[in-house]
Amino acid sequence: MELGISSFGEIVPDGVSGKAINAHKRMQETLEEIKLADEVGLDVFALGEHHRPDFIISAPEVILAAAAAITKNIRLSSSVTVLSSADPVRTFQNFASLDLISSGRAEIMAGRGSFIESFPLFGYDLKDYDELFTEKLDLLVNINEHEVVDWTGKLRASIPHRGVYPRPYQEKLPIWLAVGGTPASAARAGTMNLPMMLAILGGTPDRFVPFVNLYRQAAERAGHDMSQLPLGINSQFYAADNSQQAADEFFPPYELLMNRVGRERGWSPISRMHFEQMRQYGPLMVGSPQQIIDKILYFHELFGNTRYLAQMISGHNTPHAKTLHAIELFGTKVAPAVRKALKQKTATT
Repeated sequence: MELGISSFGEIVPDGVSGKAINAHKRMQETLEEIKLADEVGLDVFALGEHHRPDFIISAPEVILAAAAAITKNIRLSSSVTVLSSADPVRTFQNFASLDLISSGRAEIMAGRGSFIESFPLFGYDLKDYDELFTEKLDLLVNINEHEVVDWTGKLRASIPHRGVYPRPYQEKLPIWLAVGGTPASAARAGTMNLPMMLAILGGTPDRFVPFVNLYRQAAERAGHDMSQLPLGINSQFYAADNSQQAADEFFPPYELLMNRVGRERGWSPISRMHFEQMRQYGPLMVGSPQQIIDKILYFHELFGNTRYLAQMISGHNTPHAKTLHAIELFGTKVAPAVRKALKQKTATT
């Protein structure tokens, strides 16, 4: 199983048009996190696109290109590229360029996004939410498959026999479909033979097993080899030397983020009791290295996933040194134990 990290680049907004000190500091920290993840042997680092003052990453390809120059092995992905409000041609060109810079380590994780700010920002109508994504995903896959593109669109201008350049270093860019629990999205990913990344933010993990089964059944019905189809699971993560320390250090930034977003969406406030329930029974991957090892292996038993992506929350109440320590624990303690356990399991089956 591949093990990696995802980040949205949380930030305290500077509120200025120049000398954005917090933004500059957070950007340097993000690059340092990616470099460390590579050094400790993690498999992937993914950056999520947002267009809000509380997240610094609006152009993941640019940051990943900078990271490519200071890393050697780690795969570099978006998490997600908000494809509905992006242009698939430009998206492909940006990631193909990243692939050339990184010698074949680029990936695209396409999704609708969990926020809607990009729609009015780039001149799109929310009434076209579903159709925009469907059409643009079709075009992105078409470009990835063909150097010269013949494609007819409704919401995006058609492309009559035009080449799209540059082409990537890899034969094709890996394109993942990021989903959050909508059955139609799982069926689409399976039918299109696309790797799926499932984000689990609430509820008990076992509730998502039927969703994953739907993904694989859709792939099988479409004639694809579902045994070769990658599946990723994403949940929020924080590791510390012991369980209590992890909970005490992670809860303040988690509470701040979830309650800020919750106020926008009408959610009830997060309490420490609810947090502890999510940590014990839900998807939160927060604890000591051994607790996280056990939970990642539990996820694998449930889903048979080929990748686990740890969503980090940092940049607010978490000192950067503690974020780096969590990454170090993930790479040096958790990852080797998970890989060893899964290797032993494979050898006995």
